[in-house]
Amino acid sequence: MAAESAAFTPLTLPVLPLDDEVVLPGMVVPLDLSDAEVRAAVEAAQAAARSEPGKPRVLLVPRIDGTHAATGVLGTVEQVGRLADGDPGALIRGRGRVRIGAGTTGPGAALWVEGTRVDETVPDPLPGQVAELVTEYKALATAWLRKRGAWQVVDRVQAIDDVSVLADNSGYSPFLTTEQKVELLETTDPVARLKLATQQLRDHLAEQDVAETIAKDVQEGVDKQQREFLLRRQLEAVRKELREINGEKEGEESDDYRARVEAADLPEKVREAALKEVDKLERSSDQSPEGSWIRTWLDTVLEMPWSERTEDAYDIRGAQAVLDAEHAGLEDVKERITEYLAVRKRRGDRGLGVVGGRRGGAVLALVGPPGVGKTSLGESVAHAMGRKFVRVALGGVRDEAEIRGHRRTYVGALPGRIVRAIKEAGSMNPVVLLDEIDKVGSDFRGDPAAALLEVLDPAQNHTFRDHYLEVELDLSDVVFLATANVLEAIPEALLDRMELVRLDGYTEDEKVVIARDHLLPRQLERAGLDADEVTVDEGALRKLAGEYTREAGVRTLERSIARLLRKVAAQHELGERELPFTVTDADLRELIGRPHHVPESAQDPAERRTAVPGVATGLAVTGAGGDVLYVEASLADPETGAAGLTLTGQLGDVMKESAQIALSFLRSHGAELELPVGDLKDRGAHIHFPAGAVPKDGPSAGVTMTTALASLLSGRLVRTDVAMTGEVSLTGRVLPIGGVKQKLLAAHRAGITTVIIPKRNEPDLDDVPAEVLDKLDVHAVTDVRQVLELALAPATNGARPGVPVAAMGVPPRL
Repeated sequence: MAAESAAFTPLTLPVLPLDDEVVLPGMVVPLDLSDAEVRAAVEAAQAAARSEPGKPRVLLVPRIDGTHAATGVLGTVEQVGRLADGDPGALIRGRGRVRIGAGTTGPGAALWVEGTRVDETVPDPLPGQVAELVTEYKALATAWLRKRGAWQVVDRVQAIDDVSVLADNSGYSPFLTTEQKVELLETTDPVARLKLATQQLRDHLAEQDVAETIAKDVQEGVDKQQREFLLRRQLEAVRKELREINGEKEGEESDDYRARVEAADLPEKVREAALKEVDKLERSSDQSPEGSWIRTWLDTVLEMPWSERTEDAYDIRGAQAVLDAEHAGLEDVKERITEYLAVRKRRGDRGLGVVGGRRGGAVLALVGPPGVGKTSLGESVAHAMGRKFVRVALGGVRDEAEIRGHRRTYVGALPGRIVRAIKEAGSMNPVVLLDEIDKVGSDFRGDPAAALLEVLDPAQNHTFRDHYLEVELDLSDVVFLATANVLEAIPEALLDRMELVRLDGYTEDEKVVIARDHLLPRQLERAGLDADEVTVDEGALRKLAGEYTREAGVRTLERSIARLLRKVAAQHELGERELPFTVTDADLRELIGRPHHVPESAQDPAERRTAVPGVATGLAVTGAGGDVLYVEASLADPETGAAGLTLTGQLGDVMKESAQIALSFLRSHGAELELPVGDLKDRGAHIHFPAGAVPKDGPSAGVTMTTALASLLSGRLVRTDVAMTGEVSLTGRVLPIGGVKQKLLAAHRAGITTVIIPKRNEPDLDDVPAEVLDKLDVHAVTDVRQVLELALAPATNGARPGVPVAAMGVPPRL
């Protein structure tokens, strides 16, 4: 105990200052004696040691920014000699902490101070928490040392059991800052000091893990860049070898684009825009995404046929012969194409190919029911003119960018369909078919129909700008053919820019010609039959067109022919029929079943719809062409039904108003027509249009509803062979309507022989084919009284009085 107490008596020691360095107890450090303060302290300690037993002792004190710490370390000079570099030095070992007191005097030039040893005892055995702390520190120190490969030091650290020595051992850690080491030095409690050392080591390991992760990621990125750079260099070398093999000049990619742009026959403004993009490409790096955008844009511009044009075939008679050979009927559109070619020829002869920057293109809208040949007509037009043909399907297009293109900055940007059509055609003056333009929709992405306004405007499309190209594209020499089924579905502004050509459907004779010359040869080939093996006579084709199909076009007719030929081919393969074979109209029922559409006039009189009073035959126009429409009327029992008008058949507002007008006319003119109008006042009237699932609207059924009600009240039947159309007014006038040609074609297909139309629609008969007019008895009327006289059959015995016919002039027969 005496020795221990003596160890903690006040000490008088020379100060050895350490600038920005800290020595902890247990550490052995070499010091350079060339420093005056260090040499003075060592020499003073050696002088004092001559009169005292033991090794020379000094006080190692950290000095930071000229300020000495309050706690130092008692050090003993173990050896004085030469360092590895030959300079004089001393080896000093730290022994323990000393709390520095007041300064004093002593031998030599060193600064002497008084100090007191710090008690650093730890209870034995160690408490559980301290033991866990010791274990944790050793584990962390071991992990750090193993990362540095210091395996020998690991064993020495594991052998330390003293808490104070273990904590002071962290003084060797190179990652600790001077401030952290001073904090360890001034922490006199060994357990607290070990906690501090553990925390410092834990923080360093966490930082080291993050740093290693970052370094790994950076290294991987560098490796990827190096690999990409190497591959690009190899790719350039391969390209260079290929250029040498092909005899091409060596140059950079941007130089290649510049040469291509300068060599291409581009319009001046397009050339300027392309050269600007080449300049941007030369300034951009290979890794820049803008470079790929520019290259794609330049490729698109260079692939456009800026100066390519096909010469029109100005053989007008030859073009007309091509159209006649490929399409039967459709005289309107054939005449329009012939007129266009004739005008183009005259403009070319007089040097007027370009007037006001615009060329002589055309924009036609082909409107008609499905299956009449609108789409196939576009290819025939291109064939007749000697131009390239390209089809653009617009059905279901809802994105405005589909027409005008996307901006180049978007990923996967493409030019619009119009530009792509020109590029695909390889010519600046192709025939572009805009198919199903009435099926274009609009949503949050824009309205494609609005984008088509500039494309289809002959006054604007010579400077059309696509969002992707952003250069002017001349579309004034393009022939645009737009097809549609429903005229009302085309926006008014768009329709105003196009020349309307109606295709109202084929007559039965035209269908027979089409089936004989076009459909039958095509289906024979598809069925694997030769023309000399199976022959279909004209009677069979006419029956197929008239009774097995009822349509404006010929699609269903072609399917019927295909079904007929498949049946014959199958029977031949089964050994049931010998070839060659001629199909007549008598064979159709055996081969493909019964007819689906039997004319009303061909049915048994008792089974006809008009076999009872109150049923009249009207004519209507649908999306599939003209059609026959029946109107039925009935009166309710006065005891069970209230007076009024009931309408069924999914009718629109206009048709409902027409029914009200018909009822009002009969009520106000019933006495004049000798009809029992009292029934209309006391009993409810019901008008029904069969096919109730089909929406119906329009004013042209007014005369039909009036005739049905008059038939019901008079008891006189409506003639089976009579169909009618026209709007009726409150005074009984028959007003004009639309779709006369389609309605007459429908009446002809249905077997109707007499048709009543408004007088003011008489000029529309010029559009009806002559063969149809020859088979129809068309009456043009101005008053509903004439309609009743023509449509109602003579009164029979027991029937109500009919409509008087005296003093009613007979209308002209056309």
